[in-house]
Amino acid sequence: MAKARVAVLISGSGTNMAALLYASRSLDCPYEIVLVAANDPTAKGLRLAAAEGIPTFALSHKGMARAEHDAAMDAAIRESGAQWVALAGYMRILTPDFVAQWEGRMVNIHPSLLPKYTGLHTHERAIAAGDSHGGVTVHLVTAALDDGPILGQTPVAILADDTPDTLAARVLIAEHQLYSRCLADLVTRETRPEWLLERVRERALALPESDETVSHGMACFGIVKGKKFAYFSADHHGDGRIALLVKISGADEQAMLTEQDEERYFRPAYFGDGWIGIRLDTGSNDWDALSEWLARSWRAVAPKKLTALMDAADSF
Repeated sequence: MAKARVAVLISGSGTNMAALLYASRSLDCPYEIVLVAANDPTAKGLRLAAAEGIPTFALSHKGMARAEHDAAMDAAIRESGAQWVALAGYMRILTPDFVAQWEGRMVNIHPSLLPKYTGLHTHERAIAAGDSHGGVTVHLVTAALDDGPILGQTPVAILADDTPDTLAARVLIAEHQLYSRCLADLVTRETRPEWLLERVRERALALPESDETVSHGMACFGIVKGKKFAYFSADHHGDGRIALLVKISGADEQAMLTEQDEERYFRPAYFGDGWIGIRLDTGSNDWDALSEWLARSWRAVAPKKLTALMDAADSF
């Protein structure tokens, strides 16, 4: 399987970038670094990246509007072919537009046990508060500073004679170990059945009077005491696929979909012409579209009293 392509943004020495880079050289690492970009052309990490054969991009933010600089960085990232962005000591507050462009695909590392001590001077604040541990957090990036779903944390004990510098040195060791593990987990989760099933589950069970059971070894979703409208298939009958099975209009639509995109759609074995399989293990799922498939399939089996309520709700 091709490795996930990652761009790393730095502002200084790039020690976390280096940790990500060297971890990526392992044969079993699922990502590769395709760009190191900085908002400071003198950032020492750029020199290291270049010496290691990684393409670099640098553009000073001085004298530029924040949105203009973010747009230039975004353009460089996209030109590199990166699918993911890792912030590694990137000392810029990003605009909401930039963050939105990489929603769910941009990750950051912060030297505290979030939600404690967002922002700067984290080690001083942890020591002053009398905390037993400092630490490090890896999280998805949102528009709020040092916010977003936490992907991993490592606590680091605070010793009685610690200074901010001595604590920072130990936290940095933890950073270098944690970041590569969390990034590897993040870039592969969209092909893991347990993660994919949870995404399907939350959408299917949001539909009125739906429930989840197990049928033929698969998680399936239906109307309570009624018909089934979706199945989650993970290597069912050894077919090697992870897929969502939903109802369609019949053989003509099934043929049209499979001819249109044979990598995505397939005729599920033992389900007949009224169902289509939609592969979820390609790493490029449109969850809004999948929600629409589930809603359409639900409508195909729901009693009229439920669809009438749904239609009424949609009209508002």
